[in-house]
Amino acid sequence: MADLLHLTDPADWAEARTAGSYDRSTRGASLAEVGYVHCSWAHQVEQVAAAVYGDWTGELVVLRIDPDLLGVEVVEEDLEGTGQAFPHVYAPVPVEAVTAVEALRRVDGEWRLP
Repeated sequence: MADLLHLTDPADWAEARTAGSYDRSTRGASLAEVGYVHCSWAHQVEQVAAAVYGDWTGELVVLRIDPDLLGVEVVEEDLEGTGQAFPHVYAPVPVEAVTAVEALRRVDGEWRLP
């Protein structure tokens, strides 16, 4: 299975590294509030960045997550009725499952992967 991608604030990622696991979903909402960690496939992440973080003025990072290191099943589902299935993780993500962290950058006003 391909890597999962998750967008987050660098401060939330720093907190997760200290705690040993990451438990945020979208735009800082907790796993307890939402029920899952919202992830994307590579072809979806810029679209998600635009939709969810279009007005975000801070920094963003992309967590690359190896699904084989999660210890739980990844569930693909279209919970918003968008016609696209997104990968969701219904548990905290162990920091060991995050294989890379990359800064997301704005190019001509749009969020872009490095």
